Amino acid sequence: MSDLLERVRTIVDDVLFPTALDVDRDGVVPESHWRRLAAEGLYGLAAPPEDGGPGLGFPEIIEILEVMASGCLATTFTWIQHHGVVRALAGTENTALQDELLADTVSGRVRAGIAFAGVVPDPPRMTARLVEDGWLFTGDGPFVSGWGIIDVLQVSAGDVETSDVVTGIVAAEEQPGITSVERLSLVAADATNTVSIRLDDYFLPHGRVVTRVARADFLANQILGARLNGTLPLGIVRRCVRLLDDAGHTEVAARLTAECDAVRARLDAGLADPAALLSARAEGSRLAVHAAAALVTAGGGPSLVRANHAQRLAREAIFTLVAASRPELKRELLDRFSRD
Repeated sequence: MSDLLERVRTIVDDVLFPTALDVDRDGVVPESHWRRLAAEGLYGLAAPPEDGGPGLGFPEIIEILEVMASGCLATTFTWIQHHGVVRALAGTENTALQDELLADTVSGRVRAGIAFAGVVPDPPRMTARLVEDGWLFTGDGPFVSGWGIIDVLQVSAGDVETSDVVTGIVAAEEQPGITSVERLSLVAADATNTVSIRLDDYFLPHGRVVTRVARADFLANQILGARLNGTLPLGIVRRCVRLLDDAGHTEVAARLTAECDAVRARLDAGLADPAALLSARAEGSRLAVHAAAALVTAGGGPSLVRANHAQRLAREAIFTLVAASRPELKRELLDRFSRD
């Protein structure tokens, strides 16, 4: 683990962070970033050892994700979603699809993204109807990142008859059944190439189905995703702390580090308590906003200049308030900000 973590830190310090302002300004993650992550084996981070993964424990994965998020949020947010697809392919009973895609997603030869936000609301905004030889997906994917970067997209939809969640793999390109792809201009992490998509009777053959599970089981599995997503605001806090410390604000940096450690511990404990985890996730984003505000304040006027990391991190902290959130998280955050 120490060797892999050191390689990640090198990538972050030598590649991701030094180019983060350029990525933010241009709205493009360099292709060389993705190739470097693949060359270091980082697309297979979540794969079991028997499928080519590094065999990391959960705390080790969390540490790597936080370090990555401290370098460039756009790169990390796009890349982090790939691991959900790797995990799904590693565990699927669809062995033909597994044989086709798992090795290539683990190596990074095939890049993957996810579209599950449409199935989280009740009733779902993305539905599936069983037909001969497959499913017809209809609905909206409101926040799909990596379009034009990823090769395949894992889409989840609610079965109109049973409320089960059907998840399948589609090519990440405009095609029959994908009737609309609208690029969203984001105030932060715009280089994620985030779009909203519309599907109308998109035909998904049975051979492209990864899982079909009860809705309750699907939502329960999202707890792990919420914990992984919690690394993003803490990564921002880590970068703010480092910049504050470099600028001589050591006491402020120390206090923020202590708060960050406490939130991380609460997130870990929350894996056994979904309500506690969402509370800790909300606290992580609140802390990211406060840490970025401290960095802007410490920097003064130059913090408002576009070519300054403080303003970038402040916008990225706001991004974590809403990206990959759920109604419960929104309520937690509104409550916190109304009391601060």
